[in-house]
Amino acid sequence: MSHVISHTWALTVSRMRLAMRNRAFLFFSLIMPLAFLFIYAGIFGRGRAQAVPYLLAEVLALTVMGSFWGLSVQLVTFREQGILRRFRVTPVGASAMLASSLLSNYFLTLPTIAVEFYLSRSVFHMASLGNVLSIFVLVTIGTVTFASLGLIVASVTNTMQETQIINQIIWFVFLFISGATIPLPYLPAIVQKVAMFLPATYLVSGLERAMIERTNLTDLGMYLASLVGCALIAFIISAQLFRWEPESKAPRRAKLWAAAAVVPFLLLGVWESVNGDLQNHAIKNLNSIREPYSIERIEH
Repeated sequence: MSHVISHTWALTVSRMRLAMRNRAFLFFSLIMPLAFLFIYAGIFGRGRAQAVPYLLAEVLALTVMGSFWGLSVQLVTFREQGILRRFRVTPVGASAMLASSLLSNYFLTLPTIAVEFYLSRSVFHMASLGNVLSIFVLVTIGTVTFASLGLIVASVTNTMQETQIINQIIWFVFLFISGATIPLPYLPAIVQKVAMFLPATYLVSGLERAMIERTNLTDLGMYLASLVGCALIAFIISAQLFRWEPESKAPRRAKLWAAAAVVPFLLLGVWESVNGDLQNHAIKNLNSIREPYSIERIEH
């Protein structure tokens, strides 16, 4: 067990060093999220400190969800370039390789999150940090979950072209139906119902509630449990389907196995559609940043 941990940590450090030398990684993991912050808070929020917590929650969600895209492309690139093949002759298993991917991605995401909070306070004068513990746990579990979903994509696709097509489709859904770019109450009713079955929706909603309502972990329990369940299923399946060689192709049934990762959110979506109040919280939090003299408030 100790050997597995030491190998995983060594891989994690190595992956972090490689990432820090990659200009594309620095752009997508640091520069682009900060650009979103300035666009959201400076343009959409018109510099109003009252709107910053709501908009920061969306920027945090986008930063966390970026793990999905980055890891899938990185692993497929490593496989096609024969880099993974070199690791196969070392005492490193698939689980250690994938775990190091999650850890390195997580440790490299945290500084960006910290900078976003710092700029929100110092530049945009955000008054409150929200519930810091809830935000930290959501960011931690959310980063692992979306990174694990990225690992699944890397495990079931055979070429970079296929990976990018699947990534673009899933990313488009996460981006525009979860409330990360367009507030959930603005979406058509049928789209809001579809959103109840997406992991991104619960990440966005959880961060909004933690930032604005200062919601504690107990009240976010179902969100967190579903994210954890999704991460565990995705990691186990990706470890089973992991391939070292570029010549090795994923079987057709692999995509069916991959679909099992969203089962926790299918169950949560059904419950939320019948008994939940996510939409009520979305309306409440959006109304909290309104300018009543210029914009009509949304009623449920």
